[in-house]
Amino acid sequence: MSTSELFLIAILLVFSAPYLVWRVFRTDYYAPLVVVQIVGGIVLGPGVLGHLIPGYYATVFTPAVIGQLNGVAGWAVMLFVWVAGVELDLGQAWAKRGETGITAGLALGAPLVLGSIAAAAMLALSGGWSGPRGAPWQVVLGLGMACAVTALPILVLFMEQLSILRRPLGQRILRYASLDDVAIWGVLALILLDWSRIERQAGFLLGFALAAVAMRRLMPRLEPKDRWHVALIWLAAAAFAADWAGLHFMVGAFLSGAVLDAELFDREQMDGFRNAVLLAVMPVFFLSTGLRTSWSLGGAAVFAAAGVLLLASVSGKLIGVHIAGRLLRWAPGEASIIGWLLQTKALIMIIFVNILLDRGVISPAAFTAALLMAVGSTMLTIPNVTPRIRRHIGLIEKAP
Repeated sequence: MSTSELFLIAILLVFSAPYLVWRVFRTDYYAPLVVVQIVGGIVLGPGVLGHLIPGYYATVFTPAVIGQLNGVAGWAVMLFVWVAGVELDLGQAWAKRGETGITAGLALGAPLVLGSIAAAAMLALSGGWSGPRGAPWQVVLGLGMACAVTALPILVLFMEQLSILRRPLGQRILRYASLDDVAIWGVLALILLDWSRIERQAGFLLGFALAAVAMRRLMPRLEPKDRWHVALIWLAAAAFAADWAGLHFMVGAFLSGAVLDAELFDREQMDGFRNAVLLAVMPVFFLSTGLRTSWSLGGAAVFAAAGVLLLASVSGKLIGVHIAGRLLRWAPGEASIIGWLLQTKALIMIIFVNILLDRGVISPAAFTAALLMAVGSTMLTIPNVTPRIRRHIGLIEKAP
């Protein structure tokens, strides 16, 4: 068969198999479609079906097909990260910076510390978690931050499902997650800092700052229909510049969205665009991610590492938020609801560890353990939050 035919078989697999599992088994309560798609990518990859049926994997996922899938996946995730940047509402976070800073700081700091301790223990037991270009501090900080990440776009989908997104509690949670999102990308830039290319990276940051000022002045003067076209040109240019500087194109994609005001775009159009990206192209990214999984250290070691990281991630987030709740004198049950929602990991954490793998900071085995941790974290969210909201329904309308 030709490369185009094999590519379409791969597309057929990635869109049909997860959807059928999600629809037939009605997994939405514990595994929304996005989680089933991530798991589907792992199953279709070399570590599961590729191992059980090597002929299938070698026939369908040829180097040419994988190259095409990676191209689609790269653009898909750039669009998704750009939307996440645009939807950041730092104005609200700044307006209530005291309460937001305490909560976001503890919600990020506690799992970061526990995750870093877990990563250091993993490195002490085996050097197989470190990538070819990863210094120990980069691996520890990278996996620690992976435990601290909140998946803001998936958090939005979950809060829509729970009917709390536009309520005071939902808006509070978005403030905390938005502030943490900025910290996550700042830490990523620190990990990727290359002293041999420091002049180029400094030049990118300076040039980007000047270009961002120009874009912020230009965009309000454009017709609404033109803003989308110009924004996508800006996205591609910023992503290229960041990658050229050695910071990774995803850093540029996020920054290109973060400097734009969400008010420039119609909210319904932006929601529709995000959902269209999730529906039409992000499943290819999930497949591409699944194809990168590795069990080189053995399945037991990878699953054990995933369990340790999951424990550090969930317990750290809950501990941090409960400390914030005590300091700010929240009502009973409030910290548990917020903590369980903020520990949602899928997508942004997967993007984060994809970048670490691309840059050789972590090994494929560490990437696989972090990916499994993200799946477990996300599957825990709705089953743990739903009964708590029912017991404390009055908290939905509470504003600090």
